[in-house]
Amino acid sequence: MRPIAGVDITLVSPVRFAPYSGMLPGLIAGHYKHHECHIDLERLARFAGARFLRTLSHDVDPARREVVLAEGPTIRYDILSIDVGSTSAMAGIPGAAENAIAVRPVETLLQAWNALIERAGANGLGMLAVVGGGAAGVELLLAMQYRLAQLFERSTVRFVLVTDTDRLLIGHDPKVHSVFKRILSERQIELHFVSRIARVEPNVVVMANGQRIAADAIVWATGAGASPRLSETGLALDTAGFIAVNEHLQSISSPAVFAAGDCATIGGYAYPKSGVYAVRQGPPLAANLRRSLAGVPLIAYRPQHRALALISTGDKYAVASCGPLVFESAWVWRWKDYIDRRFMAKYNVPG
Repeated sequence: MRPIAGVDITLVSPVRFAPYSGMLPGLIAGHYKHHECHIDLERLARFAGARFLRTLSHDVDPARREVVLAEGPTIRYDILSIDVGSTSAMAGIPGAAENAIAVRPVETLLQAWNALIERAGANGLGMLAVVGGGAAGVELLLAMQYRLAQLFERSTVRFVLVTDTDRLLIGHDPKVHSVFKRILSERQIELHFVSRIARVEPNVVVMANGQRIAADAIVWATGAGASPRLSETGLALDTAGFIAVNEHLQSISSPAVFAAGDCATIGGYAYPKSGVYAVRQGPPLAANLRRSLAGVPLIAYRPQHRALALISTGDKYAVASCGPLVFESAWVWRWKDYIDRRFMAKYNVPG
């Protein structure tokens, strides 16, 4: 909305419609339609006077300041902003990539979910396993169960949640674990704690202790993993493979490159890879891109110590978690719905 005279902006993305992860469980549950929780990047770029290229970036050459595209020309840049998110953390688990449904990229998950709905309707889905006891795993499982119950009155699909931790939603107050353990128990979800997965076979999750959990479908909703492509950029990475940036969201090895969101890690800070922190990084990232072009000092971004999390339970009900404060109700879901819709309205620009 505030273009800089003489600056050409190119947005590169392999998809036209970018999902807003905060509304994904609601989309899975059937509370939202696709267009309500996806940003039309082509329309947004056109509104902003930017060029939109729907393709993958094949390589980045910081020395030459070039981005090599999978299709199309090589793009030279004065400054580059990398904001590609993360992948599902499947690395090191044999068979996971081949035999489980990853939650990232979202469009692949949504295609798989539609196929699972069809299987459930044809009585071809008896057990669905979700791997991951964090917010993503819990929210997606409850959203899937709710949606199938709404679509099929006598749905017999059973659900199992597997996590290698000793409680749900590590990083939140223990009261959050108690709330969701109660909810999952009320909804007859089978729970497996401290269950380290050794490998994934077709329709089977195999534990390190030899236990085998059979499932007709396996959804992988563990923590964020770094895209292997980041290792090909020549940029400095942290020990987990994410782009290492300073407090200005600037690459520690290439000052002309910035990165934010899940794909980047700010040195010296411990914070989760979550949408709350990614969204908070947007304004300082935009400010520093402008400042870099103008040749003026950059501003620092410091992640907040504590963030509010609104975690949905499938139906129009949610749990609020902020440090020791934990409460649950239908109005928490309405609060979350209001915040999410207001966020999306900022990008619902005229065509």
